[in-house]
Amino acid sequence: MKSTAHAAISLVVGLAAVVVAPPPIPAPAVVGLAVAVGVGIDFDHFLLARYNTGHWGAARRCLRDPRIVFLDQDAIFEAGDVGSLNRLLTHVVIGGIAVPLAYAWIPYVGAIVAVALYAHLLADLVAAARTSVVVERSSLDAERSADGGRSERGSR
Repeated sequence: MKSTAHAAISLVVGLAAVVVAPPPIPAPAVVGLAVAVGVGIDFDHFLLARYNTGHWGAARRCLRDPRIVFLDQDAIFEAGDVGSLNRLLTHVVIGGIAVPLAYAWIPYVGAIVAVALYAHLLADLVAAARTSVVVERSSLDAERSADGGRSERGSR
C-alpha cells in the first residue's frame, strides 16, 4: 500500500481520536503523531530489503533520487526485496515494542500509536488479501516429493 494511502488513513485516525477523546496534548500533535506513526512504520521495509538482499540498494535509490519516495514508490524496491509476510511480521514486532513504551510515557499517546499501527496493519492486510496468493512451503514440498522432483528439474 502506498504511503499516501497510509497517510490518509492515519489522518482519519488522528482526527477521530481528537473528536472521540479530548487529548492531553495539542490536537495538531495528535494528528501529526498518528500520521507519522502510520507512515513511518514502513521504514522497516528498508531493513528487510537489506536483510533479504545483502545490500542497501533501495535506501541508496531513495537517497540518490528522493522524488521516488513521493512520486514513484514502485521504483524503490525490487520484486522480492521485502516480502509481504515478513513486512507484516516486522510491523507487529515494532508495534509490540512501541505501543507499551508510548503508553508508559503517556497513555493517550500509547493509544494513538496503537490505533494508528492497527489501522496501518489492517490496511496492509486488506491490500494483501486483494492482491496476493499465499502458498505454504509445506504444500510445495509435498508437491515436489509427489512428482519425484521432476517439476523442479523441468523448470530450470
